[in-house]
Amino acid sequence: MRHSPSRLLQIGLPLGFGLLVLLLWQLAVQGFDIPPAILPAPTAIAARFAASTDILWIDFVQTVLKGALTGLALGVLAGLAAAILIDRSPFLKRGLLPVANFVAALPIVGIAPIMVMWFGFDWQSKAAVVVVMVFFPILVNTLAGLQASSRMQQDLMRTYSASYLQTLVKLRLPAAMPFIFNGLKISATLALIGAIVAEYFGSPTRGMGFRISTEVGRLGIDMVWAEIAVSALSGTVLYGLVALIERAVTFWHPSQRRG
Repeated sequence: MRHSPSRLLQIGLPLGFGLLVLLLWQLAVQGFDIPPAILPAPTAIAARFAASTDILWIDFVQTVLKGALTGLALGVLAGLAAAILIDRSPFLKRGLLPVANFVAALPIVGIAPIMVMWFGFDWQSKAAVVVVMVFFPILVNTLAGLQASSRMQQDLMRTYSASYLQTLVKLRLPAAMPFIFNGLKISATLALIGAIVAEYFGSPTRGMGFRISTEVGRLGIDMVWAEIAVSALSGTVLYGLVALIERAVTFWHPSQRRG
């Protein structure tokens, strides 16, 4: 009988590997006398992090809570709604899918300046960039998920005289949940990337992207790495929250079963 790894081992291995990387990083910087302007030591980054928590918090609120999360929520809702409309109408499937493919191919460095011109320099333009970035992954994964229920299951719903809406809510959307959460996991990472990159093209005097571009120009590389750490931690927490919600919602799916 197989047993899943213990919780302590699941947490300890990645944590131990991460600490080993930091230790090797510290030794390499000190041993090779690498200038801080090129690569600061982890201890220097930690010291700058501790001394700049007020600035990092302001940037976190601006980029993550306002730009990334707002854009993620709007993009997910738009992708879900578009997927249901396309699934319902063959005409929309022929018309909207090519447009969605076109939008997905747009480079972020091209659309970010346009969104800044349209929505201004504050977080609204960053949220708009995030909407564009997460729309396509949600749309494609939801459409694939809506096809996951078998023809026999759909025929059974018809024998019960279920309407399209009843079949959608009680059969097809629950079956699509693993696919939707796959799209959410992808979108959670894209949202942070989109919000940070969009801040390079216009931002008030706060935000991770603004801070990174400013500090690079001033050779404040330790602050740049502190912002990168905040971004990485935010992305990890957001991904973990999505995974926890997925486990609670799709507990019945084989992928959630443990050995």
